[in-house]
Amino acid sequence: MKKQKKRNRGRWRKGDIQLTLLALPTAIWYLCFCYMPMFGIIMAFKNFRIIDSSKNFFYNLLASETVGFKNFKFLFSSGSGGLVIKLTLLYNLVFIVLGIVVPVTLSLIMSQLHSKRFAKTCQTLMFLPFFMSWVVVTYFVFAFLSPDKGLVNEILKNFGRAPISWYREPKYWPGILIFLNTWKGMGYGMVVYLANIASIDGSLYEAAMIDGATKLQQAKYITLPMMKYVIIMMFILATGGIVRSDFGLFYQVTKASNSLYTVTETIDVFIFKMIKEQPNPNMGAAAAFLQSVIGCLLILTTNKIVKKIDNDSAII
Repeated sequence: MKKQKKRNRGRWRKGDIQLTLLALPTAIWYLCFCYMPMFGIIMAFKNFRIIDSSKNFFYNLLASETVGFKNFKFLFSSGSGGLVIKLTLLYNLVFIVLGIVVPVTLSLIMSQLHSKRFAKTCQTLMFLPFFMSWVVVTYFVFAFLSPDKGLVNEILKNFGRAPISWYREPKYWPGILIFLNTWKGMGYGMVVYLANIASIDGSLYEAAMIDGATKLQQAKYITLPMMKYVIIMMFILATGGIVRSDFGLFYQVTKASNSLYTVTETIDVFIFKMIKEQPNPNMGAAAAFLQSVIGCLLILTTNKIVKKIDNDSAII
């Protein structure tokens, strides 16, 4: 019987063809845009130059001088390096916390709405900002905060208050950036957690109602414990991006204002400005490689810590 089962598992069936065709577009996308570009990691350790214009890119890359870790020095040579790292870490810590608390809270509220049509409408409206690019968001923000005709300044004028030069006042922007990041991403997180809530056995809630449990008690003792694994998984994955920052949020939304550099100079913005001043693809490759390595190590470390605390909650 065991041999027969092994033979059946090894056979290629019609269902396997369908699943393979279904997964093929995604596999091709990952191969072209995630794995093939990894060859460019070599550039982080090279002083890339066009050695022979008659040859292709790969020949010139491999023939260029190997400089070791020299390309990484610019990340640490600047005097503002401490501020850059501090801002990136602090913003991402707040983003990670709010990126879990807000969507989980919204998913709990949405799951308790009796009107399915109203719930679907709210979910769609909350999910819509996720599909908007930061370029579009930038124009919306400027319509509100424009020094001349911005909606906020017009309201302040009507109340007899002096208008504010928003793009020259750093003290307002940490709150604005945190709000925008949370507003844009909460819909995606909410849908993920709602899918998790939908998979919870309804008989658990029926038993709780028979015992006289309130909605708050049901959420505390049934919903949240059942969501624990998904919440931890999202947290572990989020830690991998703690050394990255959303370039569109910190550069485009702020209109690249130099007056705001003390609250917007994150790692990605800093790298962009450095490369803009000194065009050098080697520096960009080195910075991206370093961020990827640190992100991978953080994910593995966080997963290992979680595994020691609760083995079932770890990703691997």
